[in-house]
Amino acid sequence: MSAMSVDYEKMGLFYLGRQFDAATRETTQDLVLYDSRDLTTHAVCVGMTGSGKTGLCLSLLEEAAIDGIPAVCIDPKGDLGNLMLTFPQLAAADFKPWLDPADAARKGVDLDTLAERTAENWRNGLAEWQQGPERIARLRDAVDINIYTPGATTGLPLSVLRSFAPPPADMLADATALRERTGAVVSGLLSLLGREADPLQSREYILLAAILENAWREGRAPDLAALINAVQKPPFDTFGAFDLETFFPAKDRLVLAMAINNLMASPGFSTWLQGEPLEASRLLRSPSGKPRLSIISIAHLGDAERMFVVTLLLNEVTAWMRAQSGSSSLRAILYMDEIFGYFPPGANPPSKTPLLTLLKQGRAFGLGCVLATQNPVDLDYKGLGNCGTWFIGRLQTERDKMRVIEGLDSALAGAAGMDRGTLDQLLSTLAPRVFLMRNVHEDAPCLMQSRWALSFLRGPLTGNEITRVMGAQGAASAQAADPARTTTSTPATTPAGTAQGGASRPLLPPGIREYFLDQDVALAGASTAAQYQPQILGKARLHYLDNRLGIDQWLDAVWIAPLDAEANEVLWREGLAQDASRLSLSAQPLAELPFATPAGPALRPANYAHWAKSFT
Repeated sequence: MSAMSVDYEKMGLFYLGRQFDAATRETTQDLVLYDSRDLTTHAVCVGMTGSGKTGLCLSLLEEAAIDGIPAVCIDPKGDLGNLMLTFPQLAAADFKPWLDPADAARKGVDLDTLAERTAENWRNGLAEWQQGPERIARLRDAVDINIYTPGATTGLPLSVLRSFAPPPADMLADATALRERTGAVVSGLLSLLGREADPLQSREYILLAAILENAWREGRAPDLAALINAVQKPPFDTFGAFDLETFFPAKDRLVLAMAINNLMASPGFSTWLQGEPLEASRLLRSPSGKPRLSIISIAHLGDAERMFVVTLLLNEVTAWMRAQSGSSSLRAILYMDEIFGYFPPGANPPSKTPLLTLLKQGRAFGLGCVLATQNPVDLDYKGLGNCGTWFIGRLQTERDKMRVIEGLDSALAGAAGMDRGTLDQLLSTLAPRVFLMRNVHEDAPCLMQSRWALSFLRGPLTGNEITRVMGAQGAASAQAADPARTTTSTPATTPAGTAQGGASRPLLPPGIREYFLDQDVALAGASTAAQYQPQILGKARLHYLDNRLGIDQWLDAVWIAPLDAEANEVLWREGLAQDASRLSLSAQPLAELPFATPAGPALRPANYAHWAKSFT
């Protein structure tokens, strides 16, 4: 939508820039005002480095924030942290800490002079686009802006490995949706472990998917420790037509469990457990209900870790979306600054399925997805056919241009006077910050120049700069977080992979069978200090036979006994005899209690043969 009026502050209109005259190569006075409801059909922004793509997308996020629309932003490069560099006073002192002394030296001035010039440039730029300092203040007051750094403490830590939360009830009832959710989570985890994630051929995939789905259907959110234990001792005995041991022998399951345990035991693992939990509702709004603009910075992570975080985040947003009521207006935004590698043609990384789900279903729930890239050749344009708005900036190669024209075919359907030749000519002459915008809700495409950003666009922020820009805000957020969620220690491990510390369920090696007393017995006389204690269970069937006296009787007997102080011998005579007919045992713990750690000898399967002899 274009307009001559400067009244662009009307709720629901995003001021993105002005129309650009291709003939005169100048900006006109017609404002480009984007209806926020149009974003529920999603948008894609394509442009090479230097095209102004980041400035346009940040301006769109600024407009949404001013209107009180929250956003979750995935930041693979570090550019989105610029949204925190907003200076209502436009004073030189505000800009100075974010300027490069080397840049000042190249220009032959000191840092103070460069700061003065930068502040003046920003004041003039905003004025030229009919914006004042008060608009920057409105932006800062409208939303909370946070930078989260999963796997690091440079920004706000984000706990993405604490648990795999079950999806909403409606997803559990939808077999297809549940399969997509389970598959994405398992694929992400296996990619983090460097393992194949084939739903049909990979035993690891099939086993982990079955374990997760079983836990979710029981309403449980297993953490990695619980997942490791379930890998060693799955809650089922068969897979298809094969029994568990034939399908996936215990020794092979131990290898998988050790791989996951190695992840837990790695020196940097504790940072993956710190901070706010990965919950879309918390990323979108503060506890008081104030909209949030949450930047998930992943520039510091490796490729496998990035894919894992993005996949979990997309799944979390999908679950949040499905829990919302229907809406025709824009309720929230998911923005990804560089989609390259996460939505490729001819491949199916873990991130692709949930992203397709969001693009196909987001409109019904008021969720708008905005995807940006500088590599159009590496995008799945069939999937992007769900995007109703395209912003096309300067492209690097002829191949990129042809790929974009191909992808725009469906978006240009019905657009008067916009054939391939005209489109080719327009895309060949785009200047920096000039974009061809095609909105399917408008009659025809338009050329536009993006407005001056309210945020100071100084380029990607380093880890240290993220720490600096978060400052006291990060400390305050950590203090406000739930202590139970933010303070977690890294478990030490024995060679068998058993967690120490007495809180988590210990891991037992193959060959040791594990049972739990039922809840009534486990909690009998329990106090606040109650916990599961390891003891040894002996079960015998005794046969009394005396023909002379006419005795022929079988007796089932069960003893539960502790180990001695050195854990070398079982104190059978101090054990308690149990009524075998009434004893109830379970393969899973039934009471919410902490666990004591078994002593070393109890973790060696060979000792149990010796204890069986002493029991006999």
